[in-house]
Amino acid sequence: MSRKEEFEREQLNALVFQEANLPINCFFALDSQVYEDGALPRKTRELVGLVAFLMLRCDDCTSYHIIQAKDLGVTKEEVVEALGVGLVVGGSIVIPHLRRAFLLVSKLWG
Repeated sequence: MSRKEEFEREQLNALVFQEANLPINCFFALDSQVYEDGALPRKTRELVGLVAFLMLRCDDCTSYHIIQAKDLGVTKEEVVEALGVGLVVGGSIVIPHLRRAFLLVSKLWG
């Protein structure tokens, strides 16, 4: 995610929160909390999120979780293994999204 995309995400979230009601606020709070350390460490939770969003074919979400994983010290090899799980579980329909994920991986890890 480029700085421009990060800024856009922040702006769009600000628009959401201007009008947000209780269910929206609760969902955003839960979404933040679910990735915190627990029985599963945060790094593992980010990889689980990465697999899930690859399977859901959400490029923005996949990119976000790749970046979060990188920031948490997840290795390139760990991300690649997680992407492999997402491909096997999600099937060939995720291949276009997998390609974009690998483009980001190559930019972040080289």
